[in-house]
Amino acid sequence: MKVVCIFNQKGGVGKTTTNINLCSYLAMEGYKVLTLDIDPQGNTTSGLGLDKRNLELSMYDVLTSDTRLKDVVIKSDLIQNLSIAPSTMELAGAEVEMIGKDNREQILINKIRELNSEYDFVFIDCPPSLGVLTINALTSCDSVLIPIQCEFYALEGVSQLVNTIQLVKKSLNKDLEIEGVLMTMYDYRTNLSNEVYKEVEKYFDELMFKNTIPRNIRLAESPSFGLPIMLYDEKCKGAESYLNFTKEFLERQNL
Repeated sequence: MKVVCIFNQKGGVGKTTTNINLCSYLAMEGYKVLTLDIDPQGNTTSGLGLDKRNLELSMYDVLTSDTRLKDVVIKSDLIQNLSIAPSTMELAGAEVEMIGKDNREQILINKIRELNSEYDFVFIDCPPSLGVLTINALTSCDSVLIPIQCEFYALEGVSQLVNTIQLVKKSLNKDLEIEGVLMTMYDYRTNLSNEVYKEVEKYFDELMFKNTIPRNIRLAESPSFGLPIMLYDEKCKGAESYLNFTKEFLERQNL
């Protein structure tokens, strides 16, 4: 079981879109996939068709009480092999409740260990901030997948992001690695996108995924319908890009 955290402390870079679609394509390939939504906004939860208002249990209960992770997991009605541990707005208060706990950085990893390798992949969709929730995710995972938007300020904050990963590696999770860097909202027609890509590639070198995710209207629309892109419009550029990215992700795994 491999645990991957999808993280960038900047918002709006395509974290949730990447999480939803990578998980969905991997599940379609036959891998057993679980996604943990630990972002209080709960966009992965709603983007995979769950109604956040009607959930009895969520990741809030897992992180603040004795609730087991497997007790909140919901099997997707849309895609076979895909399961979701959902988020609700209550999660926004979890950080405050977790602060006073012993070993608060280890709460999530202990819950994930109880799963006993039931899944091939576990993906954690993080909030765009560096609080206790994100530190828990980084402590729990094997690797971090970093989506970076092709925009002028893309590199701003990247060194801070890498420093954070190094700090967690040093003090909380010595095996933590960077899975790779995915460029999102890429517009090959503009000089800016191409220049940003080259700059980020200079910084990360072989960690860059060759596939990029374009700006795509259909991709932006699909979460509001509670559907991953392959169920919303499998022929659009966004769907093709995520399918190709998933293949490249799998090529990097020692399966």
